[in-house]
Amino acid sequence: GTVGLLGCSVSGVLGRQCFNVTYTRQSICALKGSVVDLPCKYQYPNNKKLSWSNWYIQEKHDEAPTNLGSLPEYSGRVKYLGDNVSNCTLRITDLRETDSAEYKFRIKTRNTVWWYSFPGITLTVTDLQVKVTPGKRKTKTLTCSTSCPLTDNSNLTYVWYKNGQHLTHQKTVTSYLILDPDSTEDRGRYSCSVKGLTDLGSPKLSVWEQSVTTGTVVGITLVVVILILLLFGFIWFRKKASKSTSVRQDKAVIGQSVHPDSNSNTYATLNMRNLSPDYETLASVRNSQNDEDRQKISDYENCGEPPRNLD
Repeated sequence: GTVGLLGCSVSGVLGRQCFNVTYTRQSICALKGSVVDLPCKYQYPNNKKLSWSNWYIQEKHDEAPTNLGSLPEYSGRVKYLGDNVSNCTLRITDLRETDSAEYKFRIKTRNTVWWYSFPGITLTVTDLQVKVTPGKRKTKTLTCSTSCPLTDNSNLTYVWYKNGQHLTHQKTVTSYLILDPDSTEDRGRYSCSVKGLTDLGSPKLSVWEQSVTTGTVVGITLVVVILILLLFGFIWFRKKASKSTSVRQDKAVIGQSVHPDSNSNTYATLNMRNLSPDYETLASVRNSQNDEDRQKISDYENCGEPPRNLD
């Protein structure tokens, strides 16, 4: 525990001639709505007479503590269980989260005041939360948890609710509950509380809906990714096929230019066996012209040598 000592000497006598306050617990974690005792013991010199004692609350370290008796929010919720000898325990009921602070005890005799510069008891008030963790064989474990470890949890009995109905089987008296999300019997919305504090319940949590929603989202995401990949693959294949077709067409055009078709109108070849009458006329004209040229050559040949005198 924490001990605060204020030494004082009377005629050089030490030992019992001093003040001290002992906190058996430096920190306490308690549930919202519950009752908590801040255990405390004190001592002062035998030759002194106790004038008064008070509990103070210090919310911030850089601020002076405030007398609990002067705070209206504590009215009717605090009770001093101590005496004028050695007990200085304080009880706070109907705990609220705003009660989280450091509490200190102060005593005064006629000539001496035990100050509150020494550490006191730090109180943390927490509520209940249901947390889900994966278990073995696809099971899920629900835990009725708090933001800090409860100081006095040995006598706590937990109460579990499903869809607002109290679960009465034996496994629901602990702080955890094991469920099978694949079982239709375990599907629902769950919350927890502590026996005696049924008004203080955790927010409802649907583990099955949460897990199904998560699985659905993952499944949809996977399907979308696969569809996108298939789409890109299809587009790539189409582009490749189109490019291949274009290359083949270009090669065919080049081949036609180098080796023109004999049936083409532009590069037609005359077949003498299949000539039309028009082509026959042209051939006749051509042949006639050749005959005239040969006749002229013959005439020149005849004129090439003068006639001889036969005499």
